[in-house]
Amino acid sequence: MSLSMKQKINTKSSTEAELVGCDDAANFMVWTKLFIEAQMKDTSPEERTSILGRETVVQQDNTSAIRMERFGKRSSTKRTRHIDIRYYYITSLLNEGFISAVTYHPTEDMVSDYLTKPLQGSLFRKHRNCILGITERDEAEAYRLYSIRIKSQNKTL
Repeated sequence: MSLSMKQKINTKSSTEAELVGCDDAANFMVWTKLFIEAQMKDTSPEERTSILGRETVVQQDNTSAIRMERFGKRSSTKRTRHIDIRYYYITSLLNEGFISAVTYHPTEDMVSDYLTKPLQGSLFRKHRNCILGITERDEAEAYRLYSIRIKSQNKTL
């Protein structure tokens, strides 16, 4: 799941912004997990789709936000004491086992960036291919066929 929306409050730091964003997305994560579990309740364990909804992993590119989501108010310092306790909803979901893990994922590898910001070059192609399910072999074959077609068009002109 990838979300792009305006945050409802002003934040003082990128860590706080990530924490608020994760808190905003938590309701959608809970709803999606419950929906998938309800859809999968009649599937047998042998089916490949039975693994859907078992694990909910939150991927973040801000290590400070990850630490605060994992440990809650215990990980607070002088600079983060102003963050309201209501933004530790993710910590409670982790403690209850509703969310499996919060993991670090580098910004360059976040496929959701394709949906939220303008990308160029290899990063654009990497995320586009991931979303569309295109392999490097498919892309190379498409480029080969395209270059053949261009050459044939140039010969006819």
